Amino acid sequence: MAKQLEKHQEIERSIITTYRKTIWSPFVLAVKKYKLIQKDDKIAVCISGGKDSMLLAKLMQELQRHSEVPFELVFLVMDPGYNEANRKKIEENARLLNVPITVFESDVFAVSDTISEQSPCYLCARMRRGHLYAKAKELGCNKIALGHHKSDVLETTLMGILYGGQIQGMLPRIKSTNFEGMELIRPMFCVLEEDIVRWQNHNGLEFIACACRFVKNVESEEVLPAFSARKRVKQLIAELKKEHENVEHCIFQSIHNVQLDTLAEYKQDGKKHSFLERFEEKD
Repeated sequence: MAKQLEKHQEIERSIITTYRKTIWSPFVLAVKKYKLIQKDDKIAVCISGGKDSMLLAKLMQELQRHSEVPFELVFLVMDPGYNEANRKKIEENARLLNVPITVFESDVFAVSDTISEQSPCYLCARMRRGHLYAKAKELGCNKIALGHHKSDVLETTLMGILYGGQIQGMLPRIKSTNFEGMELIRPMFCVLEEDIVRWQNHNGLEFIACACRFVKNVESEEVLPAFSARKRVKQLIAELKKEHENVEHCIFQSIHNVQLDTLAEYKQDGKKHSFLERFEEKD
């Protein structure tokens, strides 16, 4: 009689069997294509408690188990000011998934809420990243891994065009400018959010969403919901997909196939260039 698997083992098996094509293979593709992991890296996998970062933790565990390239992992949870229920949920999910988390505390929610009352999300994200870099470096890590996925990449690209007046993507790998020797990597760069949701539902998992006071206020019945460019772009992609099933693939390919010769202006290393430079050179 076959031995019954524990819950975390069932979840691990689902990644490399049921979701091999939609999650595991795209994850491995990103790691290899963008050279995200090198020998003897020590990587802090940053866990917010949501579905994306929790899946990332399991993917990184599986990769470490099967990879021929040796690297270390630290599963880093920053508590920016969670309430007791959310903190407990993260810890319970970590135990359920067999992820050995290291938790440290900060006052990110309180500070961002006070300084930027109207739109604290951008400041909150920057502060979170700074705290994570600092703690990861303190623990001897040279990289932090975040749970941004392919859908984040697509939405960010379209948001820049439609609401920011710029063509700007999201890189799978970035060198830190404030923490020497540190890098940020995004191993789920090629994984779609809808497949993450399917994995979550398949395994009957419940994770926390953004737990800050700002989001709670926006979602309450007493406050009119604020316009969200990301939410609108997400809806737009879903609408386009109904008539063009490969639209996500096409948007993703576009940031890998930029034709600079057809752009009137572009920036590189902060310096603006015009098509006239090449035009006049031909003369």
